Amino acid sequence: MIEAHATARGIRTSAQKASLVCALIRGKGVNQALATLQFTPKTIARELAKVLRSAVANAQQKDGFSGDVERLYVAACYANQGTSMKRVRPAPMGRAFRVTKRTAHLTVRVVERPLKIARVADETDSTTTPAGARTAGGAAGAKKAARKAAAKA
Repeated sequence: MIEAHATARGIRTSAQKASLVCALIRGKGVNQALATLQFTPKTIARELAKVLRSAVANAQQKDGFSGDVERLYVAACYANQGTSMKRVRPAPMGRAFRVTKRTAHLTVRVVERPLKIARVADETDSTTTPAGARTAGGAAGAKKAARKAAAKA
């Protein structure tokens, strides 16, 4: 099982805003996560997509990688708070307001799914529904098909 991660440090956004986008891709397959990030209207999504592509490239460079990117999924994605730049903004009557420009550290960890689980999932999709279940109307059709089979036997 191959594991790889990538980190981008000092990205110019707050960790709170970045973690909203991180929650969208956590647990998804790599291709689905990239598609989600492509159509996410937040500006941090572009930076997160770069980090995800970097993590996939790191996984491909490891010894023992199967070469199948379809088996990779986002195991962890989080944003930690980085350093804050303190700035001063002039205010009325000679005062000054402090402005904090926040940064974040983005981390994405990808893991390769075991081959056994992928095969079992493919087999259960085709074997769990009876032959006439889909044409007869979903779950009710499955019950009908089971009754018909029992009546014939």
